This record gives sequence, structure tokens and C-alpha cells, in this order.
Amino acid sequence: MSDTRQQNLFTEDELPANLQSWELAAAADRLIADVVFNRPLTTVFQYLVPNELREMIGPGQRIEAPFGRGNKPTIGFCVGLSTVLPAGKTLKAISSVLDREPLIDARMLELTRWIADRYLCGWGQVLECIVPAGVKSKAGTREVTFFALSPTLIPRLVDRVTMFNDLKLPAKQRAVIDVLAAAPGPLRVDELSEAANCGVVPIHGLRDKGLIVASRARLLTAPVMAAPEVHRDIVMNPDQRRAVDAILSVVRSSQHRTLLLHGVTGSGKTEVYIKAIEEVVSYGRQAIVLVPEISLTPQTIRRFNSRFASVAVLHSHLTDAERHGHWRQIASGAVQVVVGARSAVFAPTPQLGLIVIDEEHETSFKQDSTPRYHAVEVARHRAELEKIPLILGSATPTLESFLRVLRKQDVLISMPKRVERLPLPPVVIVDTRNDPEIAKGSAIGRAMFTSMRAALKAGGQVILFLNVRGYSPVFWCRNCGAGVKCPHCDVTLTWHKARSVALCHSCDYSTPPPSACPKCGKPGLLSLGMGTERLESEVNTRFPEYKCLRMDSDTMQKRGSHDTALELFRHGKVNILLGTQMIAKGLDFPNVTLVGVIDADTLLHQPDLRSAERTFQLIAQVAGRTGRSAKGGRVLVQTASPDQPAIQKAAAHDFLGFATDELQHRQALKVPPFTHLARVILRGPHEPELKAYSEKTGELLRAAAKELAVDVRILGPAPCLVNRLKANFRYHLQMTATDLSALQRLWLQTMPGLPSHPQIEFVVDVDPLNLR
Repeated sequence: MSDTRQQNLFTEDELPANLQSWELAAAADRLIADVVFNRPLTTVFQYLVPNELREMIGPGQRIEAPFGRGNKPTIGFCVGLSTVLPAGKTLKAISSVLDREPLIDARMLELTRWIADRYLCGWGQVLECIVPAGVKSKAGTREVTFFALSPTLIPRLVDRVTMFNDLKLPAKQRAVIDVLAAAPGPLRVDELSEAANCGVVPIHGLRDKGLIVASRARLLTAPVMAAPEVHRDIVMNPDQRRAVDAILSVVRSSQHRTLLLHGVTGSGKTEVYIKAIEEVVSYGRQAIVLVPEISLTPQTIRRFNSRFASVAVLHSHLTDAERHGHWRQIASGAVQVVVGARSAVFAPTPQLGLIVIDEEHETSFKQDSTPRYHAVEVARHRAELEKIPLILGSATPTLESFLRVLRKQDVLISMPKRVERLPLPPVVIVDTRNDPEIAKGSAIGRAMFTSMRAALKAGGQVILFLNVRGYSPVFWCRNCGAGVKCPHCDVTLTWHKARSVALCHSCDYSTPPPSACPKCGKPGLLSLGMGTERLESEVNTRFPEYKCLRMDSDTMQKRGSHDTALELFRHGKVNILLGTQMIAKGLDFPNVTLVGVIDADTLLHQPDLRSAERTFQLIAQVAGRTGRSAKGGRVLVQTASPDQPAIQKAAAHDFLGFATDELQHRQALKVPPFTHLARVILRGPHEPELKAYSEKTGELLRAAAKELAVDVRILGPAPCLVNRLKANFRYHLQMTATDLSALQRLWLQTMPGLPSHPQIEFVVDVDPLNLR
């Protein structure tokens, strides 16, 4: 269910089932199923289990049951079983059980219940989210018939000659029985036919006589794991060995600890992960490795495939059949290492021994739809339940992770030097305020152009980073001074020249580029600002003799496109790689001798409490893409704010200095990571009604805070930074507290009293990263 379907949108036809009367006799020994549905409710519903389903149902399986006053057949998850009927209540009965085996085990049920409580959403919403659609639909499988000996025939096998004579079976059918008697289990019809050297007629004949029995099961139609690659042994340096020893001491203790592996870019963190996982795998256990970007997954898979016999992958670019195949193999215990993006934290590993989150600072680990979980927090809790270590790796850790280290909640492992003691690249801050090329509208300033030309002539490669898609992010009217906005959102349209469209990056609305201002009707619109498409055009014009490749979400839509692009660059078939965040981290190309940050201010001046932190992280991560060989490298950062502390600290590779200053600033403001934040976002098509409803919500929250006597600061309501999105106006309130449980209690107390409104929807985001 989407975020837009929230608590106040429940109709009377979808009221809790166990509040309705239902004429159904129930004996005292009847089985009762606890069921949750994909609804924003905290209620666990109870249903009777019909006798014919008693042997089929278990926790973690999906069921279908009548729900609400309309008794609409609805799919839910069984989360528990009991034999105690609720006093004075009659219950509806489950209609069917949809899964032969549980999709979720007991430990995962416990984890998902914690997620629902932690992030203030429905348990059923969490379960619906973590089980992939391909698993629920059994994608990539086919039903196959298996045959086994009839139980009544097995005792007679002790005297097989007499049995065959009594039954007067022909030779072909005797061969079938011999094969099944020697088999360790049921055989597929094709296996049985081949082993017995017969067709299907003798097999069906035995079935018709009741001497063998048929069963049906689903099998995967194709293998899904890649073949292992050639092993390449790597000699670790002293920093790496110390890091591995520290991790393995925790692994061997069979206790949970969270370990923050703070290693500069190029320090060899991946090799540390691999060595730790090798030890875990030697115990017969499994590991989960989370990476933030799909673009990092192919190279990560290659690294792990070269070291482990069985590696599975889980990310959004898989087909349903592939995802189901990997899921099944992981659940069977056949997979040693699971690599994937955010949702891989839910991989059904039966023998989990270690979780690793690489680039833990990345915002993509926070889900922006219900359930709005953060994979780092989920991984931490899963590791606590499993009593295993969690490794968080980054050159630029989040302030939340660093504060936990300062408070002695987590363990810090430092890797301050690059492998082979290569130096970190020098970072030059280029002030663009007086650059003549920038003044003329170019993206590449004079110093950047000169450095690019020198690097390319010397045989090196160049990476250019610009975190803006499209050709130009703004159409501006010279007459009235207005920007051309999306008709459905409070967002300016971005010009995508290659596609000849003006596109809204929030709702995907597109239109031909406007020839006149929609507001005043005057022609002569200007396209302002620089996007990756425009940067690519400029690079091709100014460096026509060199091959340029753009990587952003517009060019990397095809399956496998990330891997193809990076392989072209890796093998020197591309000289200049430019793009957005997907090229900013994790990539290792020894021939890159220059990295250019085209506009370091794109994140810096956003109205976001984390803008300085994100600016520091991006510059530091992009800078880490060069200087990874004896050739060395350098970084140029173009900015109109050269004195900004985040930029200065990033240029000096000074994480500790930045983190210390920023934490002091955050503490003074009483904002995260020193407090928890919960954001209530309300939306509706009519702003006056939405404003009134938001004010009522604020009144109820403040009244509940007073009643509960909780120390929670409530701000708002106020219009969101993006006031209109997808044809709806948006208002929000913010609740801040040092104690997360105070926020949770306040919301759970307030939510049931919110009035119902047919056109107003709301969501709750606990510890949000996006404050738009």
C-alpha cells in the first residue's frame, strides 16, 4: 500500500474484523490465527482456522480472509497461532492458505514487528514490503510432477521377486519401481523416465494402479548465481590486518557489536570485509553486504565472486524471476554471501554470521516510502537479534555513527592510510566568482580546462561530477522574472534537450519546451543553470578528440548499462566520465589522474540541516576517485563559496575537524543526531482545508503531549519546502525529542483521534533525511 493511503483514510467497510459479529460456532479447541494486513494499523486481527487448513498454516505464511464489514477477500500474513478464543467474541474464518512454506521465519517476524513499532507503521505494511513480488508470485518457476512409491508398496519391497510375480508387472514398470526404491526421494517424471529407460506410459500405468503416487511442486526454471571467477590473493598492509583482527575478535566472541570502519578512500576496506567474511563462511555461516548504488553492485559482485563459491545478488534491477531465484537459494543455505542494495538487509539467510554496510553514510539506505526504515538501524537490530557483528564502512561516516563511537556505544576501527601508502590527492578550491569562462556561461572554468587538457595529454582519465540532471534546470522569463514550473508541483521544469522535453523530476510530467512564459505570455525564455547533459555537450565541443561518457539516471536506464559504461571506462575506451552521484563513490580506476567537481554548491545552500554534511561527504568521496596508482592525481573543486567550512575541511581531507565542528553546531541547535525527529506530512488538493486540518493536527499533538507529560517539541504546521507536489498541497509538522519512545507514544496517543477527511492524507517519517 502506498504512503497516500494512511490511517485517516479508512472507510467503514474496512473496520477491524474482530470488532464485527459473525455467526460462526467455535469449539474450545479451535485453532486461532493472528493476522496482519497491508494496512496502516497497529491491530493484530484474530481469525478461526478451519479444520481442513490446520495442518497447512503457520506463522510467516500468507492467508486470504474476509476483511471489514464488506467481508472483502483480503491477503494478510499469519504472525502467530493460539488455541485460546477471545472471551465474548465470535470470529471470522480464514478462507485459504496461499503459501506451502513460510515466507518469513520467526526471527524475521520479530524484526519486522520492531520495524513497525520503530517507524510507526503497520506490521502488515512491513511484511508486504520485505517479501519481493517475484517471491509472492513464484516468478521464474514451473510446476513439476514428482513420483514416489506408494506407502502401501514399500513393506513388500523386502521380497521384490514375489511382489513382482504377484503383481504381474511388465519389465518397464519393474524398472520404474527399482529406480524409485533406490532413489533418496521423489523423482521428477523426466528423471524417472531417463533412469528407468522408459517412456511415461509405464509410469502412468503404475500411478493408475496405485503403486506409485504423484505430487506437484514448483521448481526454478534456470540457475541464477554467476559462476565463481578466478581467485586473486591480496597481501594486506598493517592497517588492514589490524582491522581484520579487531573484527574477527568480535566474530569469535559470538556477541553483537557494531564496528565503524573509518578508512580513507582507497584504504582497502573491501579487502577487510572479504577477509572477515572468509572466516564467517569457514564456520558454515552466511554474510550480507549492502552497497548504496546499483552502479557499485557489478564491481562488488566481481570482487566477491573471485573469492567465494556462491554469491547471490538482490537489487531493484533484477527481474522478478531472478529475485525469486536468488531468494530461494539464499533461504536454502546454499549462498555464502548476499550482495545488494537497501532491501538486501531482509535476505532470508538461515545461518547469518555477519552484516556489512559499505558507504554507510549514503542517504539511499533510507527508504522514502512506507515503511520508511533506515537499513543501518534495521541491520543493527537484526545483528543484535542474531548476536553477530555489524560493520559500517565509510571514509565519511554519518554524524550519527560518529557520535555513537564518541559515546562508546560502537567500536571505531581506523584505517588512516591508503594501500601501498599512496598519498591522498591534493584538492584545489577554485573560486568561480571571477572566472571569465564561468561568467560567459561555461561549466568548465579556466583552471579546470587547463587541468583537463594536461591530464588527457599525459594519457590519464578524467572524472567530472555534477549533481544536476538534464540540460538546464530552469526556464526563466526575462519579462516577468518567473521560472516555468510544473503545473502539478511547486518545482521548476528541467530541459532535457536530447529528448526535446521539459520534465518535472518530481512527478515525471513532461511537455515540449515552452516558447512563451505561461505566466505573462511573453516569448524569449532563457534556459539557466547547468545539468549533466549540457556539461556533456560542452565537453564534446571543447575536447572533441577525446571520448566522453555520461552516467546519470537518464542514460543508465537499460539493464546492465551501469556495468557496460564502467567497463568501457576501466579499459580506457572512454577518456572522460561525467555524471551525478552514481560516479561519486566506490569506483576504483587507477588511471584517473584528475577529478573535477563542477559546482560544489548544489547541495550547500539547500535549506536542510544536513547540507554541510552532505557537501563534505560528496567532495571527499569524489576526490577519492583519483590518485589510486603511482601516477598520482589531483582534484579541482569549483565553487562560489570557497570559504565555506565544509568545503575547506573536505579539501584538507579533515573528517575529524569537520565532524567535531558540525557536532558542536548541531548540539547547540538541539537537532539530530542529538535528538530524534519525526515529521508528519499532510497533503490534499485544497490548501485552505489542508491548512485547517493541519492546525487541528497540531492542536491534538500539543494536547496529547501535555496529557502524557512528554518532553517533545512540536513545530508547525507550515507549508513544506515543496508546497505542491503531484497536484496536492503539502503541510508538515515536526516533533523533536531526545527520547525516541516519547515521540512514538505521542503519535500513538494522537493518531486515533485525528478526524477523517476524504481528501486529506498523511504519513509519518521517523528520523527523516529528506525535509522537502
